[in-house]
Amino acid sequence: MEEIIVKNNDINKRLDNFLLKLFPTFSRTNIYRLIRIKKIKVNDKKTQFDYRLQINDKVQVFVNQTIQKDDDLVFLKTNGKLKIVYEDANILIVNKPIGISVHDDESKSPNTLINIAKKYLFDTKAWDYRNENSFTPALVHRLDRNTQGLVIIAKNACALKTLNELIKEHKIRKFYKATVHGIIDPKQGLLKHFLTPNKATKIVTITNKQISPLSKQIVTKYTTVSHTLATSELDIELITGRTHQIRAHFAYIGHPLVGERKYTNKSVSETSKDKYQQLCAYKIIFDFNKEEGGCLSYLSHKTIHV
Repeated sequence: MEEIIVKNNDINKRLDNFLLKLFPTFSRTNIYRLIRIKKIKVNDKKTQFDYRLQINDKVQVFVNQTIQKDDDLVFLKTNGKLKIVYEDANILIVNKPIGISVHDDESKSPNTLINIAKKYLFDTKAWDYRNENSFTPALVHRLDRNTQGLVIIAKNACALKTLNELIKEHKIRKFYKATVHGIIDPKQGLLKHFLTPNKATKIVTITNKQISPLSKQIVTKYTTVSHTLATSELDIELITGRTHQIRAHFAYIGHPLVGERKYTNKSVSETSKDKYQQLCAYKIIFDFNKEEGGCLSYLSHKTIHV
């Protein structure tokens, strides 16, 4: 029998989701059955799968299963350093350098941004995996390996939930600086198209209309800051935030990013001496009212720059 005491970062989680995190070998159906036959209880009483956990609740699992925690603890093997731009009790904002993946990828390197952040938070005693049931610090958005810029990391469950809600409601605004080939006409605009991902090829397709159930609308706002005869410097705001959106969107309209390879015509990309795409996530605006921010209300209308 396993007995788990609910802690701060578990509060208000649904019981079934909480157990799935702790017992990866369980299925949701299995959890429902165990609750029904009273093999899973809360505070010694029969419960429901959608019960919302409260601090110090006692979750009891009367089966021969062991809680599975991360025995590998890959983040302890990292040796990278964070470029911290902003930090408080709830969030961490870092300037990700070019060449680092934000999460695990094919390289299997432990030096991902999230692992480096976990190591930093563990070393500074802001987070201790040994005292948690299920929560780990998490990215709330991502950048490509070869894009530099600001990334937000949630340090606790309340911050993660609030940030996810604010991003979904477009109340966290993200801005980029980019250099593209050519001179864009008009000098500023709002691009609206559809993006369709392909998991097999790991590329996306941009079209004028929805071409499959996977197609999602993308909206990209841009302003030309300056230009030469060959390139334009842009200030970009992502109204939506989808995989490869900026790279693919500007390539689609005939102005690929300088240094970009995946979505750029080979004859154009070969003229660029830049090793990496010229793209930087340089500014984040927390554009919400205090009452909308919950545990992050103090961040309302705050701007963070690289």
